[in-house]
Amino acid sequence: MTANARPDWRKSSYCGPGEDACVYVAAAPGTLVRVADRADPAHLVMATTHAAWADFVRSVKAGG
Repeated sequence: MTANARPDWRKSSYCGPGEDACVYVAAAPGTLVRVADRADPAHLVMATTHAAWADFVRSVKAGG
């Protein structure tokens, strides 16, 4: 990612009451997905691979 590029943060559609109860996700150029858990998505909580994130999302959607 270049110094001027900013992640395109997306807010979960399963947010709880208030902005602080949301998860934010941004796919970055390359191999990482970034995840933040507060209203300020610049506060990075974790980064993972696209494949691992896709596995996680499939598991959650399947009720796992």
